[in-house]
Amino acid sequence: MAKIRVTQVKSQIGRLQNQKRTLEALGLRRMNQTVEHEATPTIIGMVNTVKHLVSFEEIK
Repeated sequence: MAKIRVTQVKSQIGRLQNQKRTLEALGLRRMNQTVEHEATPTIIGMVNTVKHLVSFEEIK
């Protein structure tokens, strides 16, 4: 299965609570932190929820 690399590029300060929790669930706790996840529908949905706060790329 494909993997995606997710990097937090904007701060979570002043964001909605569900967006903060989504970032934490993805494993992102600070700016410029990068995590890798399997590209499951659940993870992709979480990334779409906070797409304005993160950048992501597919890893082959």
